[in-house]
Amino acid sequence: MTKKPAVAIYGLWPDLRAYTRQKLRKFLVTIHPDIIKLDELGPRTDFLAVFIESPVTKQVMAKLPHLKGVASMSTGYDHIDLVEAKKRKIPVSNVPSYGENTVAEHTFALMLALTRRLFDSAKRVKEGRYDFGGLRGVDLKGRTLGVIGTGHIGAHVIRIAKGFEMNVLAYDVRPKADLAKTLGFSYVTLPKLLKQSDIVTLHTPLFKENYHLLNKKTIALMKKGSYLINTARGALVEPAAVLGALNSGRLAGAGLDVLEDEKLLQNFEEVMHCKNNNCKLQTSLINNLLIDHPNTIITPHNAFNSTEALKRIIDVTAQNLEGFAAGHPINLVR
Repeated sequence: MTKKPAVAIYGLWPDLRAYTRQKLRKFLVTIHPDIIKLDELGPRTDFLAVFIESPVTKQVMAKLPHLKGVASMSTGYDHIDLVEAKKRKIPVSNVPSYGENTVAEHTFALMLALTRRLFDSAKRVKEGRYDFGGLRGVDLKGRTLGVIGTGHIGAHVIRIAKGFEMNVLAYDVRPKADLAKTLGFSYVTLPKLLKQSDIVTLHTPLFKENYHLLNKKTIALMKKGSYLINTARGALVEPAAVLGALNSGRLAGAGLDVLEDEKLLQNFEEVMHCKNNNCKLQTSLINNLLIDHPNTIITPHNAFNSTEALKRIIDVTAQNLEGFAAGHPINLVR
């Protein structure tokens, strides 16, 4: 009997285990509810499947001498050491499209929550005060939305924006003329987008080249009283710059589903073990100030988290693992 290849899955919720095992009947599956821990890695593991909370580092790969493939259970893959994987000839795949509508819907949930003061309104009523005084919002219709990144998610955001009768500007390092023509938006430079948009929303992967894409200098270009939405990656935005812009009124509000070094909010003990404690402590402090700011709505990296999207993630991850096992990998990242 042919031995089943062994796959270890990290960070999977208990309610999805049965569905996952059903999809991976060809594999010997070990499911871990938590993130990767070096001392718990099984050396006979053939394949890894991980969410973004589990970094696949050089040290992790060194512990797995039989590793033949890493499947990121997300579109982003900045949590995987691609240089080391290439050196070890370990293919890395991702889920290129699973939640364009899911994340786009959450993007508009944040947008509407800010512009219509939903959190403050609901809180006031629950506290026993049925009064709309001081809760005036603004319409989305006729506003200009600046979309940074026009991949699957960004394109779906634009489709929804058109339903709200918004004007749309976009910035992308690889503009898609056909998409712009089909959806009725215009590509512009990043400075022009920031200067002309009432709301700016981020939908680009995180690379070394766009770390802190929105920083003190670029945020200063944004319209006074504009809004910032980020459901992509926390490190695309400099936290201190956002906090300063909120305090100065440059930003009327920020809706953030991601924060730089957000895992420190889940496990503050990590601050004490990192190499650059001062920097980590500063980021953690600023994140908490952003959370407590009256003009922010921050959700816990939850934009992807719908029943349908998670099943699509598992479906595509199963296909990626089968590709590894057959020697014909698919959805490979750069």
